[in-house]
Amino acid sequence: MDPLLLSYLGDDKTSDRDLPEGLTLEDVAELFRWMVTLRAFDERAVALQRQGRLGTYPMCWGEEATQCGPLFACAEEDWVFPSYRQQAVGILRGVPPATIFRYRRGIGGRDGFWSPRAHRVAPITISIATQVPHAVGFAWAARIARSSACAVVWHGEGATSEGDWHEGMNLASVVKAGVVIFCTNNQWAISTPFSRQTATSTIAEKASIYGMPSIRVDGFDVVACWKATRDALERARDGGGPTLIEAVTYRIGPHATADDPSRYRDQTEAEFWRAKEPIGRAGAYLERHGALDRYERAAVEAGAKTTIDEAVREMESTPIPGHDVLFDTTFSSGMPWPLRDGLAELDALP
Repeated sequence: MDPLLLSYLGDDKTSDRDLPEGLTLEDVAELFRWMVTLRAFDERAVALQRQGRLGTYPMCWGEEATQCGPLFACAEEDWVFPSYRQQAVGILRGVPPATIFRYRRGIGGRDGFWSPRAHRVAPITISIATQVPHAVGFAWAARIARSSACAVVWHGEGATSEGDWHEGMNLASVVKAGVVIFCTNNQWAISTPFSRQTATSTIAEKASIYGMPSIRVDGFDVVACWKATRDALERARDGGGPTLIEAVTYRIGPHATADDPSRYRDQTEAEFWRAKEPIGRAGAYLERHGALDRYERAAVEAGAKTTIDEAVREMESTPIPGHDVLFDTTFSSGMPWPLRDGLAELDALP
């Protein structure tokens, strides 16, 4: 890992740094628990997909620090805008895991989604980079309303090739929106390597074009991800505007369950990065500092597994809805007659 990246948790080549002000050892233990919960969800979702019980699923294995660190830095009032890779982050804000499982199973209507307003978690975005203007718009509106609420939006490095990303970056700087733009640079946009994605050596340097500050962090270090986001949110609340964070990590597994990375990259490279994954690293840190032993770790992992097991049972007990839910939440003033008539024709089919 580049020594110039912001990092706190040591590995086999570096020593631990003192925790940043505002974060305690107990906080790191809670972050560890959060990451274990996300991994339990992720691993079970892959197993369910392989068994034909879920649809195509994009894994987040190894990228838990880039999700838990930023979310832990948020205030209760802040909104988060996930991409498909952060689909389960809402669990940490009270979204039932069964709801996300149902969404991935293709169950529509209210059973397959949550209330964004209740959890301050925006809908999962599948289209690349479209969530960036959404987050900027929210943050701009909050600024106009004189609210201290800010936004955190996640995307991969591939999103920086999309027009929505550049438009969002530009507008965020112009209106000084209180938004943290968090890029998880995992080196691969499906089969496109970082070297083919951009001519710049980093994502962070692109921020200067828009008059925006940026920072690069170790994406396997949950403390570094927290620290960079916490500082960016404090700056935003003080009226300083947006910040771009580039978390340098690696997509250890496939892009999704329909992907076979062995067709386009050397798998020994993935194994090199697997040794740096964030849960093992944070767990080792806690063990070195006497805040976690193997029995406590086993209890955390068992608790996460139990939570996810219960969510799977709840998901599979939910009846598959009929087509009548297709437009339940689409229109506030009644369904247009062409759709109403179309559903009536569908109902009349044998």
